[in-house]
Amino acid sequence: MNFPTVNVTGTSVTALPLSEQVKVVLHWARSCSSRVVYLANVHMLMESRWDSSFHAILADADLITPDGMPLVWVMRAMGNRQQDRVAGMDVFLNACSQAASEGVSIYLLGSTQTVLDKMKVKLKHNFPNLRIAGTESPPFRPLTAAEDTALIERINTSGAGLTFVSLGCPKQERWMAEHKDKVRSVMIGVGAVFDVYAGEKRHAPKWVRELGLEWFYRLVQEPRRLWKRYWKTIPPFLWLAAQQVANENSLHRRLF
Repeated sequence: MNFPTVNVTGTSVTALPLSEQVKVVLHWARSCSSRVVYLANVHMLMESRWDSSFHAILADADLITPDGMPLVWVMRAMGNRQQDRVAGMDVFLNACSQAASEGVSIYLLGSTQTVLDKMKVKLKHNFPNLRIAGTESPPFRPLTAAEDTALIERINTSGAGLTFVSLGCPKQERWMAEHKDKVRSVMIGVGAVFDVYAGEKRHAPKWVRELGLEWFYRLVQEPRRLWKRYWKTIPPFLWLAAQQVANENSLHRRLF
C-alpha cells in the first residue's frame, strides 16, 4: 500500500486521519502481517536528523503517524489542512476497541510486570471481548540471542495480530526494525502509553494536548529526566519547521 505523506523536517509522515490509520493497522493485523508503525513526535524527528541509521529505520516504516501537535501544524501548513493528531493513546484505545470487535488479539511488550498487570485488569474492564494473547516485561539489558529467539517464538505462537511495544524512543523503534519479518504481528511503538493507561503517569488534559503543550505537562512531572531532551530537540525543530514552512510559502507565491 502507498499512502500520502508529508515531509516534516526531513521525515515522511503519513498524511491520513486517525480513523484511517487505525483501519489500515487492523487490516494488517487480521492476517498477522509483519509491519512496523512508528508514532512520531519532535524527539523522534530530531533523532532522525542527527542519526543516519535511525533515519534509515524511519524511512523503512509501514506507517509513521503524527503523534505530536507540532507535526500536525507543519503538515497543515504544508497543505494537508484536515490532518488530525494520530497520538499514541488514541491509536492504542481505538485499535483495542476495533481488535475486540473483530476478534484480533494483542500482545503487550514493555514496561514493568506491575504496569502490565494493571493494564490487563483495565483492558478487560474497558474491552471485555478483547483477547490479550500475552504480556512481556523484558529485562533492562540487551537480550541474548537465545532469549530473543524465544521472545519471537512466544509472540508468533500467541497468534497476536497487534503487538504494542513500550520501550521508549529510539529503543523501541530499533527493536521493531530489527524484528520486522521475524515477528508475525503489527508492531506499534507506543512509548509511555503503558504507564499512562495503567495510571502510573497522568495523561495531559485534552486542552493541553490540543495546544501542543503536552511536552510541558510531562516536563513538570519529570523535570530531571526530560529537560535536557526538550532543550536539545524543541528549539532546533522549531527552527527547521519555520524554515520549511517559509520556503513552502515562498515557492507558492512564486508559482501563483
